Amino acid sequence: MGLSAFICVYLRIHLLEGSEAMNLVVQGNEVETQDLKELHRLARGAAIERISDEAFRITKADPAAKREVAAHCAQARLDWGFVEEGRTLAGFGLIAMDMDSTLISIECIDEIADFAGRKPEVAAVTAAAMRGEIDWPESLRRRVRALAGLDEGTLERVYAERLRFNKGAEELLAAARRNNVRTLLVSGGFTYFTDRVREKLGFDFAYSNSLVVEHGKLAGSVTGDLVDAQGKAAHVARLKKELGIARERVMAIGDGANDLPMMAEAGTSVAYHAKPVVREKADYALDYAGLDAVLNLFPDSSGLSASRSGSGK
Repeated sequence: MGLSAFICVYLRIHLLEGSEAMNLVVQGNEVETQDLKELHRLARGAAIERISDEAFRITKADPAAKREVAAHCAQARLDWGFVEEGRTLAGFGLIAMDMDSTLISIECIDEIADFAGRKPEVAAVTAAAMRGEIDWPESLRRRVRALAGLDEGTLERVYAERLRFNKGAEELLAAARRNNVRTLLVSGGFTYFTDRVREKLGFDFAYSNSLVVEHGKLAGSVTGDLVDAQGKAAHVARLKKELGIARERVMAIGDGANDLPMMAEAGTSVAYHAKPVVREKADYALDYAGLDAVLNLFPDSSGLSASRSGSGK
């Protein structure tokens, strides 16, 4: 080994000794051996460990290789994240989650609008709001007005026929319960759905907007305090204080621009199949894996982990 190479190795070893060791977690629908070997080389890791068929851990990885790792994973369609060695799910005190397009696979308001024959126009406003292109509170009022006159029973049809949980949602919530992590569902959608999802998955808290119903018909308005971007963040901040949970022990998961203030309240933020503006600001981005991928980043240390679940209700 030449002198310059020896110095580089020496410095890296001693720098790592003075800081938290990091692991690189790589996951996706198909993780090829050649990609793992290249990522191991890029991250200058110690070993490759198998977590599951879809997830692997490269130990003692160098976070200075973040740019190179990101570029390779983007090309290989893999999710990745540097995680401090030894971090587990039990280290969190609260997980806050968005509902529409994060916990579940649909935007409820778009599906309700479908029964009024107005899904395309409502969905276009929803998409623009999630990208942060238009004012979110005003976008909600515009979309809700498009629902006026629909039968109240439409909500039950959307819940029964169209609402499905994203892959891994049930496993993530079950793991949170096993590790005594409190869970918050906070949504810019509607209480009709969040109340039922809360009961189904066992969330500790759930907050959303209340649709006004008059004589069995949707009135085209909401009532009470609006749960918008700032409303979501306020619920997380309040629960942190009430439960005595420090910011670094809070995880927030979302997909749209209206989740960014909530994610800023958390020490760890996860962008789930998210808009670019959210992926850019989150600590971790899951573009290909399911919600159970969170458990590959922060393992369930309860010793009672269940088999992986798919999407469903």
